[in-house]
Amino acid sequence: MADDDKPQYTLYKSRPRLPWQREDDALGGLRPDEPGRQKRRWPFRRRDTEPGRRRITPGRVVAYLALAVAGWLLISLLVFLVSAQVQSSKISDAADAKLSGGGFTLTEPNTILVLGSDARTKDRAEPGAQTIGAPSRADSILLLRVGGGANAQLSILRDTVVDIPGRGPNKINAAYAFGGPGLAIDTVESFLDIQINHLVEVNFENFPELIDALGGVTVKTGRVVSKINGGKKNGGTTLRLKPGEHELSGDEALALARTRKNAARPNEDDQTRVRRQQQILSAIKDKVVSFETFIRLPWVSWAAPQAVRSDMSGPTLLGLVGAELTSGAAKRYVLRPTGGTTLPDGGAGLTVDDAAKQRAVQRFLDG
Repeated sequence: MADDDKPQYTLYKSRPRLPWQREDDALGGLRPDEPGRQKRRWPFRRRDTEPGRRRITPGRVVAYLALAVAGWLLISLLVFLVSAQVQSSKISDAADAKLSGGGFTLTEPNTILVLGSDARTKDRAEPGAQTIGAPSRADSILLLRVGGGANAQLSILRDTVVDIPGRGPNKINAAYAFGGPGLAIDTVESFLDIQINHLVEVNFENFPELIDALGGVTVKTGRVVSKINGGKKNGGTTLRLKPGEHELSGDEALALARTRKNAARPNEDDQTRVRRQQQILSAIKDKVVSFETFIRLPWVSWAAPQAVRSDMSGPTLLGLVGAELTSGAAKRYVLRPTGGTTLPDGGAGLTVDDAAKQRAVQRFLDG
């Protein structure tokens, strides 16, 4: 074939393919009528037909978020169980032997004795105060009735005079100093004629850390002016609160719980103090179920068991927390005195007659 008879060809170069173009789009759209041809897509828009890739849908976003929440809760649960297991071994064997156990704290009503001693750590003790490790009196005595839908609190005033087994008549808070939590359990059981299933001792050293891990607690008060541990000038805490709601730090919440002498209201008595303690417990519960706490949950899960000493193991303590969170607001009672008496050492104490005591106990047990 002669050179003049050879067919003539023209070579075209395709322009670079852009990220949102099909491979054949780079040819300049030379086949617009090709069957099944797809329209061009905007940058970064996902293709339904790409192999191995799934479209992001609202359902998948919700599923991913649910997995993230479940993972966060699982981490927090494991941290809580480890922390609780460490603390459960710290109560005395004598106290543990006095307790009756009871059913699972989430599903069955349990009676729990909460004791806060007036012992301080060295950095929180005012001159002359008892430090942890030395004999000390119970600064607060509170009973909880929790589980199976029950949720009640009964506070006993520290100056209530009772018959302490083996010691005779004395203020109820002296039982802790005489024989530790074991004798305190015996004393409360014989005084109220009830059975105590579990014990919680508040650890003043770590209690503020729990409040701070929660990001503080919100408490509504009247006017409060008090000096704890000698006041701020002596290394303690000076608390000044105006009437209204307050966001309290750990040290401030502990100071409010311990306030017995309110310079702004000199006529307040110990009943006001135990009411504040119950109020702080309710504030902690409210904060635990907040979104803010969910963000901090692993830290709170570690700090919560560290703030107490208890016979309860991790699952039992977790059941207690679950019961508190699911049983609504607690019914709060105070064992009110009906009279007064003078102790053999000349000190003044409070008395409660049998009828008033039985009424208070029955309301408490009814949850």
